[in-house]
Amino acid sequence: MGILSVSEWNASFGGLGTGSGPLSGPWYSTHKTHILGVLVAAASNFLISVSLNMQKCTHLQLACQREPKPYYTSKLWWCGTTLLGLGEVGNFTAYGFAPIALVAPLGCVSVIGSAFISVLFLKKTMRAADILGGTLTVTGTYLLVTFAPNVPQELTARQVQNYLVSWPFLVYSILDIIIFCILLYFYKRKAVKHIVVLLMMVALLASLTVIAVKAVASMITLSAKGKMQLTYPVFYVMIVLMTTSCAFQVKFLNQAMHLYEATAVVPINFVFFTTSAIISGVVFYREFQSAALLNVFMFLFGCLLSFLGVFVIARNKKEEHLQIHFIDCGHIPGQKLTGKIQPDSHSSCYGTLNNEDASVKSQS
Repeated sequence: MGILSVSEWNASFGGLGTGSGPLSGPWYSTHKTHILGVLVAAASNFLISVSLNMQKCTHLQLACQREPKPYYTSKLWWCGTTLLGLGEVGNFTAYGFAPIALVAPLGCVSVIGSAFISVLFLKKTMRAADILGGTLTVTGTYLLVTFAPNVPQELTARQVQNYLVSWPFLVYSILDIIIFCILLYFYKRKAVKHIVVLLMMVALLASLTVIAVKAVASMITLSAKGKMQLTYPVFYVMIVLMTTSCAFQVKFLNQAMHLYEATAVVPINFVFFTTSAIISGVVFYREFQSAALLNVFMFLFGCLLSFLGVFVIARNKKEEHLQIHFIDCGHIPGQKLTGKIQPDSHSSCYGTLNNEDASVKSQS
């Protein structure tokens, strides 16, 4: 049995020289832009998970103080806010290097990061569900990156203009507006505030947001390379669409977070947002136009694994509630009023606390 030469080894196993393996020179030169986008998106979502845990840690520390100070006086909170801003800027930048269908599902990195970082910051215990969900999500992410559509990411202003007036996007936008108006009617007129209604409106707005974000990021990237795109009116149209849709998206998402537990909002919002982002990328930027059927199937299977992993991590996860174990009966000299708990008129016991924990019940 002879010894393989270097060139034969590269050709057989995809080395750095020739061949078609995942480590080969041609593969890297073709996908290096996507790899950069993946790394930027993954790092940005990890920063976001760190920032959220730092902010949560700040609130818990301040709540334990005898005289709690405003959260914005904490250096830890400002560090978390800075990391959050850097993470969002990184996500914005990633859309200029990788397809929407690849960047959007990588939001699962923040969910995994939060589950594991909370063990360090908030001293929580590691659950078997966290390990299982993390494994499923990492496997799904690997499939997403491997079978993501390989399309050019240098989008000029003229290309964006052509996409805006194409009939697939016009049909998609009309359906998007009709569905959003129907949901808004039930939300405003019928006072239907179900979690699916709220997060469906968030997802419909998010589909427009990611389209605008990718267009703006791509045009800025091209302009930085010397191909000026900022003089075209479509650039500023996309900025207006991005800011407007993002503002209303945050409004409805905050409403959902106010009415429902984060353990229910986070996984459902992740699934809805990712699905709408992928659909918008397929319709507007035609990201899967030349993809093979096997690649599409494996990509969707990777999305399914990521969705399942996020639900496993969020399932039966207890929330931290900062409760005050007393009833405020008025102003006490020398003390600050931090909140009031009103008696429950539907209870037989005057002054019943809602959602009592075991320690409160034992005292009452």
